Amino acid sequence: MLINGQEFGTRGTDQTMTNHEVLNTADHAELRVRTEAGSALGDAVMAALVVPQEFRQVQAHYPIVFRRDAETGEFSALALFGFENGENLFLGEDAWDARYIPLSISVRPFLIGRSRDEGGEAQVHIDMDHPRIASHGEGTRVFDEHGKPTPFLEEISGKLGLLHAGYQTSGSFYDALARYELLEPFTFEVPLSSGAKHSLVGFHMINEENLRALDGDALGALHAEGHLMPIFMALASLSNLSALVERKNAEESRG
Repeated sequence: MLINGQEFGTRGTDQTMTNHEVLNTADHAELRVRTEAGSALGDAVMAALVVPQEFRQVQAHYPIVFRRDAETGEFSALALFGFENGENLFLGEDAWDARYIPLSISVRPFLIGRSRDEGGEAQVHIDMDHPRIASHGEGTRVFDEHGKPTPFLEEISGKLGLLHAGYQTSGSFYDALARYELLEPFTFEVPLSSGAKHSLVGFHMINEENLRALDGDALGALHAEGHLMPIFMALASLSNLSALVERKNAEESRG
C-alpha cells in the first residue's frame, strides 16, 4: 500500500512513483534532494490531490474540485493549478507563486508505505527515480554527517504524517458528502481574452443549493463530525476560478 501525492492531468491519469525504497541511513546516508520548483522536477501539473484537513490553506490560493474514480466510484479532492494537462499557472522559474503548496506536492519524492513483513507499519519511502533526487553535492541533505535526520527530513516527516492522517480519515468526509448529496458535476467555460475556447469538465463541486437546504440536525451532525468547515472551505475556494483565468490570460499575453 502506498500513500503519496498522485497528480492528475485533464484525463485524471495518476503518475505513481515506481522505484520506491524504504528510507534508511545505510542506503541513503549521502542522499540529497532538490527543493526548488521547476517543470523538470515534476511541478508542471494542472492539479494535485488534497485532503480535507488542508482545505483551509488550499482555498486561499486554489480552486478545490472533486473527481470520481471511474473504476471505484470513490471521490478525491484536487487543487487546480491550470486548465490543461501539464499546465501549472503558479509555477515560476524556480518557485511557486503562492504561499501554500499542497502537501502531496511538497513531500515529493517521499511517500508513506506499509511493509507486510513488519506488520503493516507505516514507513517513509523515497522514489529513487524521481527527478528531485539530486546529484552528488547538489540539493539538500536528508541525513547529516552523523546519520541523523536533517531539519529538512524532519519537516518532510511531519508533512507525511499530516497527509497520511488526512487520507486515513477522508473516507468519512466523502461518505458524508454522498449521504447529503452535496456533490454535483459541473462544467466551467474558461473565458479567455484571446477568444480561444477552453472548458473544464469531468469534475464535481459542492452543491450549494443542497447545502443551503440542510436542516439544523444535518448541519449539526456535519459540524460534530468535523466535515462542515472543509465543506465551506471547498465552496469558498471556487472564487479562485476567476483568479486562475486571470493567470491564464496573463500567461497568454506574455506569449
